[in-house]
Amino acid sequence: MSVEIGKPAPDFTLPKAGGETVTLSALRGRKVIVYFYPKADTSGCTKEACGFNDALPEFEGVDAEIIGISKDPVPALNKFAAKYGLTFTLASAKDDDTVERYGAWVEKSMYGRKYMGIDRSTVLVDEQGIVRGLWRGVRVPGHVEAVLAATQKG
Repeated sequence: MSVEIGKPAPDFTLPKAGGETVTLSALRGRKVIVYFYPKADTSGCTKEACGFNDALPEFEGVDAEIIGISKDPVPALNKFAAKYGLTFTLASAKDDDTVERYGAWVEKSMYGRKYMGIDRSTVLVDEQGIVRGLWRGVRVPGHVEAVLAATQKG
């Protein structure tokens, strides 16, 4: 399963860093950037998270919420958020199929070994819950700026 531009974004309710849960449908009326990252506190994921965190004022200026999702357990997300001062939502899909439903669970290969993991990807969801932007196989440099530009258009 995957998401498509112009189609409704699959709803989810996930536990988040700091406690409680986050539900996509509860954020209707706001734009939501849902980004999937492989593992908290690794170099690429840290650069991406810090990039989104640094751009929070611009995203808030267009009434957009950011949710970072990985399969890390909540304690790892708490540690990641505290270590880097991340103030947007980090959610855990450790015991959930959200990553799969968004098409971000893919076969990867490293040193000739194949395994399943998260494809660094981002989905822009509009105020009505419709997918308006989709980035797969994300490279971190310039990505936050591209997502912000797309968010500002709509």
